[in-house]
Amino acid sequence: MELLLVRHGLPERITDADGPADPPLAVEGVRQAEALARWLAARGGVDAIWASPLRRAQQTAAPLADALGLEVATDEALAEFDRHSSHYVPIEELKDDAYWLEQVAAEWAALEADPAAFRGGVTVAVDRIAAEHPGQKVAVVCHGGVINAYVGGMLDTSRVLFFEPRYTSISRVHASRSGERTLHTLNETPHLEA
Repeated sequence: MELLLVRHGLPERITDADGPADPPLAVEGVRQAEALARWLAARGGVDAIWASPLRRAQQTAAPLADALGLEVATDEALAEFDRHSSHYVPIEELKDDAYWLEQVAAEWAALEADPAAFRGGVTVAVDRIAAEHPGQKVAVVCHGGVINAYVGGMLDTSRVLFFEPRYTSISRVHASRSGERTLHTLNETPHLEA
């Protein structure tokens, strides 16, 4: 089966929310989600769509679901590691890569999150989705950290966050029933370039 790990579209910036920041897509993010849906639908679509419960992932999955007449299944384990944070700042606004790495490290500590446990939970969830859809193509609309965690686990990277997925990018993984996983593409964005 084929997994399409899709990062959500560009969300709005939220700082100091009363409770967890769960931003909607920005206007550009809506455009990205619509472009993704058109591009995938024109290429045979997918057989199923799964998404994180967070608003930006649900709103990214919605145009694809509408285009293909599918329902979006939701899995809590696909939520981003910082889902309870009171802020969300798009990664492009964090100009300095060193600063971004410090922010990520601070998030792990502030949330008392365990990067290895996060990676393990994501891996179990995505592998469960793969097992439920043998022989099918499935879109999993989630977050940059989730994609990093899953792919990084496959590649046995020491850092959970090792690359920056672009908004609505697709990373393709082929999953066999034997448990073998093969990464075919990383960070595909032809729908944004068309």
